[in-house]
Amino acid sequence: MVASAQYTQNIITALDQAAEANRQTPGRQGSLVTLTPDLGEELMVTGDLHGHRRNFNLIRRVADLDAHPRRHLLLQEVCHGGPSYPRKEGCMSHTVLEDVALLKVKYPERVHFILGNHELAEMTDYPIQKNRQLLNVQFRRGLRHMYGPAAGEVREAYVRFLQSCPLAMRLPHGIFISHSVPEAVDVQGFDLGVFARNLESDDCADGKDVFRLVWGRDYRRENARAFAQLVGARVLISGHEPCYEGFLSPSDLQIIIDCCGDNAAYVILPVGQELSHGEIMGRVRKLEEGEG
Repeated sequence: MVASAQYTQNIITALDQAAEANRQTPGRQGSLVTLTPDLGEELMVTGDLHGHRRNFNLIRRVADLDAHPRRHLLLQEVCHGGPSYPRKEGCMSHTVLEDVALLKVKYPERVHFILGNHELAEMTDYPIQKNRQLLNVQFRRGLRHMYGPAAGEVREAYVRFLQSCPLAMRLPHGIFISHSVPEAVDVQGFDLGVFARNLESDDCADGKDVFRLVWGRDYRRENARAFAQLVGARVLISGHEPCYEGFLSPSDLQIIIDCCGDNAAYVILPVGQELSHGEIMGRVRKLEEGEG
């Protein structure tokens, strides 16, 4: 059954409210959010979800933002993946994207959704193929299944929300969180200006620096070191890479968190405390285990 006009309008309104909340997030300058002790006590960092409804629900349960009023939550990459509508009538991951927006509206200062490559692909119509299926097409089929003739209007609201998302978060004492690490920073460099301004359409094109930031899979220590030096970090935390155990450490400079499988992981970081790479790794937990 196609969603009612009222439900559809409520979703569009929520997406636009979430976009405004993104722009007004305390600590945000340009496309970077800096979380300081005056803004929060701790940050729960999660990884790629790709439509995984169960893990999204577990994240909300573990985060328990009502019971922890000075805890922040970072989410990333929900588009594409997870269950499909009956008779394979499209991907249902758009419903998780809507719930992320609703969560941002409910906790406008404490929920942060950083831009990932699959969201960038939806924004820019960049095709992504997996298992001989175009994920963008399946995503839009799901929208049509849910919203019928209003699907285009809802998708435009998705794009407005995604365009407002930050690219990265910074914690004191040298922790920098982005969806990925650009490739070949040690060779090609990287334009830090993308963090200092709001997202521009030219930044998102194939090969440009925002594209490199969310698509990079260069896990050499030399590359991580070059990027860490540029952004003033000691430890880089990212998603993007599937991890069988829910987390991975390519080097002593980088930690990857993944939430789209059965072994989904997370880490809660104290905002005002200096932590080494090893100490951060020691704080990584499995979602199924709850808060440690």
